[in-house]
Amino acid sequence: MIRVLPKLNVVSTENAPSAVGPYSQAIIANGFVFVSGQLGIDPKTGNFAGYDTKTQFDQALKNLKAILNSINLDLDDVVKTTVFLIDIDEFGLINDIYANYFKNILPARSAIEVSKLPKGARIEIEAIASF
Repeated sequence: MIRVLPKLNVVSTENAPSAVGPYSQAIIANGFVFVSGQLGIDPKTGNFAGYDTKTQFDQALKNLKAILNSINLDLDDVVKTTVFLIDIDEFGLINDIYANYFKNILPARSAIEVSKLPKGARIEIEAIASF
């Protein structure tokens, strides 16, 4: 579903977890889609898909894809991602998982170690896509 606002469109889908705060799943502005950080939460249960980084990152990427699919975009439309992880030593692991989702076009990316993430998550990913 897209809600039209002056110069902005709000993206919302039940196929990804609802926001855990006062923000939108994604916003469309000027030909770009700004997807809020996605945690490894299963949208059906509202709980983490698992408690390890691999399972959470896999689910977070599925959530990102679901948001994009809801507006007829896909991961090939992503131009930039930012990955937040609580253990930079798992950088290789996230690369392996990331490579399973981004195969054709590799977006620009940053990966940042942080001390904490919402709800005790191990990983979070945000993205910018283009129409």
